Amino acid sequence: MLDQDGFRPNVGIILLNQKNKVFWGKRIRTHSWQFPQGGIDRGESPEQAMFRELHEEVGLLPDHVRVVARTRDWLRYEVPDRYIRRDARGHYKGQKQIWYLLQLTGHDWQLNLRATSHPEFDAWRWNDYWVPLDVVVEFKRGVYEMALTELARYLPRPEQRNRYLRGGMRAREDTVAGMYRNGSMPINPCMEFPPGASFDPSPQGDMPGEAALPLSTPR
Repeated sequence: MLDQDGFRPNVGIILLNQKNKVFWGKRIRTHSWQFPQGGIDRGESPEQAMFRELHEEVGLLPDHVRVVARTRDWLRYEVPDRYIRRDARGHYKGQKQIWYLLQLTGHDWQLNLRATSHPEFDAWRWNDYWVPLDVVVEFKRGVYEMALTELARYLPRPEQRNRYLRGGMRAREDTVAGMYRNGSMPINPCMEFPPGASFDPSPQGDMPGEAALPLSTPR
């Protein structure tokens, strides 16, 4: 199924684990690595095709993942003639893709590269989000970069709560330090500081740094 410009509708999948590492698969019997992807069949929506490809290539079901985001528009790449079947040359140009960002809510052991009789990958690993594009077949690299860049803003932030806490404590530290410096807060001789902290009460002195007022509580 091709559009009027010769591009086949397709979906791509960026699958995250809880540490925001991405599933990185080695194409069977090659040295190339890539994300799961596949064509959209006639009558399928992009999301239906995505879940079908997710199961066929990675062995996961919809209950094993959470849809985080998708690209707004189609991303296209052209396939060089040497990779196109001879009978398709002249009317097949390449792929246009909708990319999905998913987060694994199941377990690693639920991944199965042999879920069908026609596997796409023969090895996989968790990789940093910004994958090494030099191991991706050259004509797909531009689309990979566009998809990763557009979807990066939706990456889950497991440390977000701690960052807010640290930010609040930093603001409070700056306020207290300013009050001491301008003399609006009296020095309390009974004030307790964390172990190893010190305080210089002289006008030119400053509040202790991160060693004196930790930005986060011990965990």
